[in-house]
Amino acid sequence: EAGSCKIYCNRHNGSLWYIMANGEPSAVAQSALTGYLKELRFEKCERRGKEVHKLLATIQADRLYILESGHDTHFSKGLLTAVSLLTPQQLYSPLTIQPQAGTDESVLFCRVWVGSELVIASYNEQTNWREVSKQAKACVKAASEMVF
Repeated sequence: EAGSCKIYCNRHNGSLWYIMANGEPSAVAQSALTGYLKELRFEKCERRGKEVHKLLATIQADRLYILESGHDTHFSKGLLTAVSLLTPQQLYSPLTIQPQAGTDESVLFCRVWVGSELVIASYNEQTNWREVSKQAKACVKAASEMVF
């Protein structure tokens, strides 16, 4: 989208998240992003000659940000699980999304806060990701259609 800034949420370039500036990865200095979650969507794209699936989360903050992460990464799972537990009313408030390094060099987790409340989102091997994704997307959609 025009005027938006894409943030890649993975640890491929030595930081927790980064943007691409003139073809070079540049670390995002902020440790968290606070704004309104406007959309969650999945997209197929090609990276290094392979088709991959990405989760794209659109956040309205000081500008429009699109957070991109692999659809089955801990970052995406944490974000989807947290949002699936929220109500559309809660999404009417700004969320804070915070990448958190895992103990493993390649792992990145996602913490989601509503105000000062951390959303406790746990998942495991039995989690039905189709259902969680459906619920999370429905919640975001409902929030975007609410008028107070």
